[in-house]
Amino acid sequence: MQLNARRVAILVAANTALAPFAIDAYLPAMSALAADVDASIHHTELSISVFLFGFAFGQLCFGPLSDRLGRKPVLLGGLLAFALASLVITQVDSLTSLLVWRFIQALGGGACVVNSAAIVRDCFQGREAAKVMSTMAMIMMLAPLVAPAVGSVLLFVAGWWLIFVFLAAYAAFLAWLLGTRLPETRDMTQPVASPRQVIRNYASVLKHREGMGYICAAAASFAGLFAFVTASPFLYLEHFSLSPAVYPFVFGVNVVVIALSNRVNIYLLKKRTPQQNLRLGLTVQLFAASALVTVMLLDLASLPVVVVLVMMFTGMIGLITPNAISSLLDHFGHISATATALLGGIQFGCGALAGMMVGLFEVEHIAPMVLTMLAASLLGNIGVRLLTPTAIVEGAS
Repeated sequence: MQLNARRVAILVAANTALAPFAIDAYLPAMSALAADVDASIHHTELSISVFLFGFAFGQLCFGPLSDRLGRKPVLLGGLLAFALASLVITQVDSLTSLLVWRFIQALGGGACVVNSAAIVRDCFQGREAAKVMSTMAMIMMLAPLVAPAVGSVLLFVAGWWLIFVFLAAYAAFLAWLLGTRLPETRDMTQPVASPRQVIRNYASVLKHREGMGYICAAAASFAGLFAFVTASPFLYLEHFSLSPAVYPFVFGVNVVVIALSNRVNIYLLKKRTPQQNLRLGLTVQLFAASALVTVMLLDLASLPVVVVLVMMFTGMIGLITPNAISSLLDHFGHISATATALLGGIQFGCGALAGMMVGLFEVEHIAPMVLTMLAASLLGNIGVRLLTPTAIVEGAS
């Protein structure tokens, strides 16, 4: 099925932006939310990890269902669940209830985002798919750039609860937009997989050496990113004593660099393969993580130094994620939503684990964040170099 590439990118980016809004909009309000649920900021930050776990589980469950029923029914059902859970969160009064409803909210979000890459794969292939995904990702990056600023304003106007009212309204708007403007992109003449076949489909991806190399790259870089995202309220609001009004700006510079690197990726794809760009991004991430650990050990981790090095690390997401996804789906076009679900499940699961490593032990230092970022970067680089030798040789030819 052929659709206008820009229209697909905008619609799918609007859908995918739900996740960064749900994660980033309430970051400036973390201290206020922690006070209302009677918990420390570190334990309240675990709501990010719980959300990522729910997001991962939602993708694993609803990806195969999307291949079976079509993209739109799963999309609209997920948006409804997300909106209702967001409204319930406005009434929570304990950390436990916050974590439970964030998990349910994430299940709905997972049902939405798992369709994004699958819709692109339904309509485009190869370099064209990578370019559309980069365009989509660049548009989507406006969400985490704007989300903390929106959250800061809503916190000032009424309190943290208004942020979740906003999320519910955004999900309702998306349901209308996608329900009226996006056609069903799945080829409904394709055979429907049985539950047993779904398990075999997952197994076929897990057994695919090169495919797992791309999954490893995307998941490791995502883990490093969310080590920073989870730690950022403590890092900026408490460690560096910035105000909630300033927080969106130091957080947002990372998003600007990611958007720029997505644009660079599109340009580089004219002469380089997705696999070459992927390796470049992983190499720069490893350098940035190593530098963060070095400045920490030398007691040189001032605010400007940390901001620049974190910006270098997170910016490489624009070179890693779209190329890893498009390279993976080139091998699994016939089960694109299932492959995307597995990728998303592993990716968000790793992000959740990284967040837990940073926040669970309540260490009042930047060490948990930077060490987790370094470990994730090492795993990503090693995984690609061990598991994708064929792709590297082809990319170099």
